[in-house]
Amino acid sequence: MNTTDESPRLVQLLEEIRDGQKLQLERQQEALALQRQQFAVFQTQAERAERIQHKAELLQDRGASLVGGARKAVFVILPVIALLIVYLSWLLFRSRF
Repeated sequence: MNTTDESPRLVQLLEEIRDGQKLQLERQQEALALQRQQFAVFQTQAERAERIQHKAELLQDRGASLVGGARKAVFVILPVIALLIVYLSWLLFRSRF
């Protein structure tokens, strides 16, 4: 075969390769745009999770301080209740004898 006979075929093949590369590049751009969008969504979710975690830590600290205060109150209230029970028992038994 002659090179002149093959020239149109070569041009056609090169055009097909070029078109295929353009199509591939377009698909890569679409995939990259989708990845950027997914990353933005992930970033927003990560920020939200971080805020929720911070709020949970604050609530846990507040709960710990409440438990600490309740523990201190128990150490004060229980002896007072015990003394009142002893006093009430003394009043009840004193009037019987």
